Amino acid sequence: MNPRVGDGRQNEVTMPPNAPPTARRRRLGTELRRLRERAGMTATNAAALISANQSRISNIEAGRYGVSAERVRALAANYECVDKALVEALAGMTGERGRRGWWEEYRDRLPARMLDLAELEHHGHRLRTAHIANLPGLLQTFEHARAVCRQVVPELSPPEVEHRASFRIKRQTVLFREDPVPYQAVLHEAGLRMQFGGRATARAQLKHLLAMSEREHITLLVIPFAAGAFAGSTQPLYYVHGAVPQLDTVQLDQSHGPVFLDAEAQLDKYRLVLERLTATALDPKKSQDFIHSIVRDL
Repeated sequence: MNPRVGDGRQNEVTMPPNAPPTARRRRLGTELRRLRERAGMTATNAAALISANQSRISNIEAGRYGVSAERVRALAANYECVDKALVEALAGMTGERGRRGWWEEYRDRLPARMLDLAELEHHGHRLRTAHIANLPGLLQTFEHARAVCRQVVPELSPPEVEHRASFRIKRQTVLFREDPVPYQAVLHEAGLRMQFGGRATARAQLKHLLAMSEREHITLLVIPFAAGAFAGSTQPLYYVHGAVPQLDTVQLDQSHGPVFLDAEAQLDKYRLVLERLTATALDPKKSQDFIHSIVRDL
């Protein structure tokens, strides 16, 4: 076993009582646990190397305790991790202690998984998505978003509809901020032809897609019905790129809510699915022309 590396605990904090761990803190803990397990080390062994107890390691890995960048580096060194890019990316995930994102104002109004998605997007380095029967939230107009939220089962109350629609629109700040995140969306003709909210809302939504596609950091690709069968046609797919590939996340929509995946095999699978979807779709210019043709049909 390696000699102990300094614990770096001087800047650590615990979370306030009853404060839920953020998605980012949980992911940091998950990655530290993976490094520990690959090193064949128990939580008790790991704790001893930084002069802590086993519960400290368990709470860090569960996202319940904050952890300093220094301690992240110390733990990674004790776990014999030689991937410097990964270690620095993990250390960089500790820099937001004490600060909460805008999504926290919705904490008592919306399911926690929705807030997790906003946090992932906020810290994402690149976003890629594929939708078949609907359109991605980051590209929806408010009227379209409201119409979609009205179709939720069980039915939402009018205030709940407004909260969800406004939250969806506020998530779009990642595309309009000073350093907008690169965004690619593969859209199927089926979703483009769905008239949520009626003809006028659908027409305005398609024009909004065209306007968004003109932005340098946004790429829209369309799969027409004529393309036939293709890989990944069964469900919406959202791929959030992290600072390094190991920190990527896949989000899938399920009937009970969003599901987040980050195992290596899962990431490999959905990267391949996205590559195949992209290869099936029209190029950006032809995709714009295709959307224009649908607008003319309305």
